[in-house]
Amino acid sequence: MRQASTILSFETPGRGFVDITRAMAAWLGGSGIEEGLLTLLCRHTSASLLIQENAAREVRTDLAAWFDRLAPEGSHYAHDDEGPDDMPAHLRATLTGVNLQIPVMAGRMALGTWQGIYLAEHRRMPHRRQVAVHLIGQ
Repeated sequence: MRQASTILSFETPGRGFVDITRAMAAWLGGSGIEEGLLTLLCRHTSASLLIQENAAREVRTDLAAWFDRLAPEGSHYAHDDEGPDDMPAHLRATLTGVNLQIPVMAGRMALGTWQGIYLAEHRRMPHRRQVAVHLIGQ
């Protein structure tokens, strides 16, 4: 059994979804591990990770609109240390989660045809986000 790990950084433009699938595939390709399990951890509480459709952009647009309805900005939150988008960002990250596990088969992530990995930025301002990556296998 072999292991590989790293921390990858991604720039976000502000609220939205950054497709990190190619970056994950490139790192995986350099690992030399053909079969195993890839684990990703977003190291933040106001950003998250998700696997979602990567073909129709409207899916991400609809997700963003749903988040706006479910966790709207406003003065009704006790926690607003970093502004009105602070607590809604934490709620959205809680809903989507900060970690993913993806099987690796034949040196590739076993994602479905229309699946991509997204780093979801839940704050309005651009950020530099980190994703811890761990691969175990052979």
